[in-house]
Amino acid sequence: QVQLVESGGGLVQPGDSLRLSCTASGSSFTAMGWYRQAPGTERDLVASITRGGTTNYQDSVKGRFTISSDNAKNTVYLQMNSLKPEDTAVYYCNLKFWTLDFWGKGTLVTVSS
Repeated sequence: QVQLVESGGGLVQPGDSLRLSCTASGSSFTAMGWYRQAPGTERDLVASITRGGTTNYQDSVKGRFTISSDNAKNTVYLQMNSLKPEDTAVYYCNLKFWTLDFWGKGTLVTVSS
């Protein structure tokens, strides 16, 4: 029933910007967020936002990335500015509904010159 559909990834050069979107169907949310995983690394939280609007960011993206949500649409966005090669990863959308976790299939972001 629950589906998370991500979009917005792509190949960009350092310093460019991308905006990721994730729309969930079949569930409301307590919190939504973005995680990323590069080859050979662990999946790490990038940013999250609660239904009430409280945000949390990984230190490495503070000042560059902004997470936002449209609660009525069950949609979360990640505006990524000043992208760096180390931001290259598959970005996964996550939805939490109290004790439940749901994941998107991921969208690839590649930052290379």
